[in-house]
Amino acid sequence: MNLSEYLPSLAQLEAAAQIVYAVMPPTPQYNWPVLSQALGLDIWLKHENHTPIGAFKIRGGLAYFDDLSRHPPLGVVSATRGNHGQSIGFAARKHGIPATVVVPRGNSIEKNQAMRALGVHLAEHGEDFQAAKEHAQALAAQQNLHMVPSFHPLLVRGVASYSLELMQAVPSLDVLYVPIGLGSGICGAVAAREALGRKVDIVGVVSAHAPAYARSFQAKSLVEAPVSTQIADGLACRVPEPDALDIIQRHVSRIVEVTDHEIKEAMRLCFSSTHNVAEGAGAAPLAAVYKDRPRLKRKQVGCVLSGGNVDRLLMGPVLSE
Repeated sequence: MNLSEYLPSLAQLEAAAQIVYAVMPPTPQYNWPVLSQALGLDIWLKHENHTPIGAFKIRGGLAYFDDLSRHPPLGVVSATRGNHGQSIGFAARKHGIPATVVVPRGNSIEKNQAMRALGVHLAEHGEDFQAAKEHAQALAAQQNLHMVPSFHPLLVRGVASYSLELMQAVPSLDVLYVPIGLGSGICGAVAAREALGRKVDIVGVVSAHAPAYARSFQAKSLVEAPVSTQIADGLACRVPEPDALDIIQRHVSRIVEVTDHEIKEAMRLCFSSTHNVAEGAGAAPLAAVYKDRPRLKRKQVGCVLSGGNVDRLLMGPVLSE
């Protein structure tokens, strides 16, 4: 791995951010009084649920397709649980490139609907993300399509823009909690911190029911782990990305595991204290902050609400519990 590809200069990150800003404005970060009071600490929520697709992934897709459009392929294919696929659909439509996205069977109904609305040809295959990814790779070979990965230096550069925004808006930030799906978000946070020369502790958050990155972090080697989360599809990783894991091992302070129950509690807390909807992966950092409250006293805490794309049939019962 060429580490400099994933940890580019500030000028390179700012250039990627300008690609993003040609389509959308920076998202807000708010210090919600009711949320800070409930947690007993000073917390800033980064609202990636406010992008045009309701999730941070759009930033990476825009950066990736800006580069890809210089020599556009006949079509692209990728795999997703939803937000990455929406990013691909949005950016591919912008550049007039046909897109096929593979999702596992039983995927989010509303995320599937959103991808189709963006013009994506949706294919269902397998029981989890890894099976969908392997099928997408097979389709790329069979149909001469460009395979868009879920982790790539250009994706990291694009999504790093949200961490640049947050760290520049809150220069006194002490610690930042970031969810880990396949790793672009947290590696983008590392890239932004390094480029800005800050000393922010970056804490990764995974589902306790999808602990591959946590186990790999602890073992200092890649460990595959089963996935059983029912609420955090954006964290449903069975096999870590080796390059992402390497960056996390080098630059991330800790990884916190949160249960589905803890994530649901955080979804309720987010809604009641900010009236924002957080999907499972988006609420996971808040669940980790809640768990870590005793160690965060007198610290300025950042928390990434990475997305708000949760099905109504899932969110309704969570709020009524």
